[in-house]
Amino acid sequence: MSHGLSRGLTNYGDRDFALYLRRSFARSMGYSAAALARPIVGIADSGSGFNNCHRHFPELLDAVRRGVLSAGGLPIDFPTISLGEVFLEPTSMLYRNLMSMDVEEMIRAQPMDAVVLVGGCDKTVPAQLMGAASAGVPAVQLVAGPMMAGHHHGERLGACTDCRRFWAKYRAGQISKDEIEGIEGNLATTAGTCAVMGTASTMACIAETLGMALPGTAAIPAVHADRLRAAEATGETAVTLARNRLTPDRILTAAAFENAVRVLLAIGGSTNAIIHLTAVAGRLGVPIDLAAVNRLSDETPVLVDLKPSGQHYMEDFFAAGGLGAVLRELRDRLHLDCLTVTGETLGARLDSDDAWVDRAVIRSAREPFQAVGGLVALFGSLAPGGAILKRSAADARLFEGEARAVVFDSLEDLAARIDDPALDVTPADFLVLKNAGPKGAPGMPEAGYLPIPTKLSRAGVTDMVRISDARMSGTAFGTIVLHVTPEAAAGGPLGAVRTGDRIRLSVKNRRLDVLVEPSELARRAAGARPVTAPPRGYRRLYAEHVLQADQGCDFDFLRADGRR
Repeated sequence: MSHGLSRGLTNYGDRDFALYLRRSFARSMGYSAAALARPIVGIADSGSGFNNCHRHFPELLDAVRRGVLSAGGLPIDFPTISLGEVFLEPTSMLYRNLMSMDVEEMIRAQPMDAVVLVGGCDKTVPAQLMGAASAGVPAVQLVAGPMMAGHHHGERLGACTDCRRFWAKYRAGQISKDEIEGIEGNLATTAGTCAVMGTASTMACIAETLGMALPGTAAIPAVHADRLRAAEATGETAVTLARNRLTPDRILTAAAFENAVRVLLAIGGSTNAIIHLTAVAGRLGVPIDLAAVNRLSDETPVLVDLKPSGQHYMEDFFAAGGLGAVLRELRDRLHLDCLTVTGETLGARLDSDDAWVDRAVIRSAREPFQAVGGLVALFGSLAPGGAILKRSAADARLFEGEARAVVFDSLEDLAARIDDPALDVTPADFLVLKNAGPKGAPGMPEAGYLPIPTKLSRAGVTDMVRISDARMSGTAFGTIVLHVTPEAAAGGPLGAVRTGDRIRLSVKNRRLDVLVEPSELARRAAGARPVTAPPRGYRRLYAEHVLQADQGCDFDFLRADGRR
């Protein structure tokens, strides 16, 4: 089998000439013949000036290179698309699949025996895992690590759960413009991803659980020296992977994905992780079934007291024992024979783990933080393909009930009317947003965290049921039903809901129903105007091929359906 520079030769119709020319051009960069004979480890760099989470990547990549060299490999870094969550319009989710294609094609097209995937901000890690799963080259994930918490007037602050909490207070008139500006300058003060168990930290924990990242590396703060040591060790591991040819498909098995779902539920992780896990699994032909997620959720307690579900921050989670402590508590419920990038099984990893844990942050399975898993899937006449509620970060008093729908037809409609003093709304109503899904928005933005109407927030209302086909940030909280599938723009029942309709929510029964006759819904749907695809470019490709949330919002042509 070809390795090093001889992998994937440029096609000139003469392989010997192609290798001769490639070696010549490589030597123009100063490499010796001896260096070029080593296993080549590509380093996928998703750093960018438009990605604050990744601003420490130059130092991190240096440590990876050091590890590769010390293990006898040749490190060669290459750039990929970078997805900085808050710097992309209309949403970073629109570009996740594009980044996954970039990662996949560059891994496959360039001569490397293994690859280190360096990412962190929300969509970068799933995009890298999706691309690596499809490329089939040995790969190991290195995450950015979370930022440290900031401080304001004696209180710790962490992006972005606290940013939402204080913004809600500002909207309610409880804090001044000067104070919100002071908080703004103290929410995100170091490199790294959000300081709470948002999507980035959730995906870091999932990458480690899946066996694609080194044990103990998910929660190390971005600015901690251990993060650099983890980078060096990751580089060393990549060389071993190159020599052993341990490819992602041997690690990313159905059993590994079940472990990941269980850990997602136990850490009170992001709702977005269900979509991302489904997308990664779909690249290997492994289904993620929402009914199975409910079964796992009912038997998996939340063990971590971390924002947005609890009170602590990622730096506390790291100091408390990190993901290893959670895995040890779940040991009897996990598939321990799953392989990891180290070549050992999950069971062997747990046998050697440090047993210390801070129970103020990571609870035991006998005395959990919450008795059941953080997420629950809902089904019914409003969500035939399912919807997701993060019950660990919601108000259980709102879990059962029937109410009038107050409907917003689009994001623009929401922005125009949510704070209108004349808006006909009460705290008992259900706020409903449609046309904010994969096709409708486009890109399924994090708009599911509908703001409480100003006139209600100023009257003391802090939560109410909100329903949409959108996503929400993993740092958000509230009684929010997301990912309603099929989305409105794809002809789902949500598109036919009108203000005044009655909706019934029952978390106990896993139901979300609109109390309108099917014939009436069909009559309304018949008059809906189809979504017009953009005229050109990536957005047209996206509109024509993106799948629904229950299939991970991946492109239909990138999944492994029919291949396995």
